[in-house]
Amino acid sequence: MRAIVQRVRYAKVSVSGELISSISRGFCVLVGVSLDDSETDCAYVASKLAGLRVFEDAEGKMNLAIGDVGGQFLLVSQFTLFGDIRRGNRPSFTQAAPPDIANRLFEDLVQRLGTVSGCPVKTGRFRTHMDVELANDGPVTILIDSKKQF
Repeated sequence: MRAIVQRVRYAKVSVSGELISSISRGFCVLVGVSLDDSETDCAYVASKLAGLRVFEDAEGKMNLAIGDVGGQFLLVSQFTLFGDIRRGNRPSFTQAAPPDIANRLFEDLVQRLGTVSGCPVKTGRFRTHMDVELANDGPVTILIDSKKQF
């Protein structure tokens, strides 16, 4: 499972001009699910997201987690995180999980993250063309890959 985490001042998702979800300060997270992901990957990513200390403390150091600053999460499913362009310029998505598995694991991640972090977790709309708008704060962007734990 891959997660691109962006520290944001705000983020929102619209579908066909209709606002679906929005957050203020927090993390906008693009989530990709691979063929070999499981609930173990969801638990790892949820734990890392909840504990990620990239918000500034009183001394201006990145030392606070999202729960420390009353932040929110906006998770957006994005199979293109597993696009492979090693053999040309047109991406292959063969390593991305099929929609039924990806949706189940994405929903598992959403539930776990809410429980582990205690913060609000909002989402985009699965398998839909979405417009994602955000203000990346910093910018701060972190990659979490559950297959690179060790």
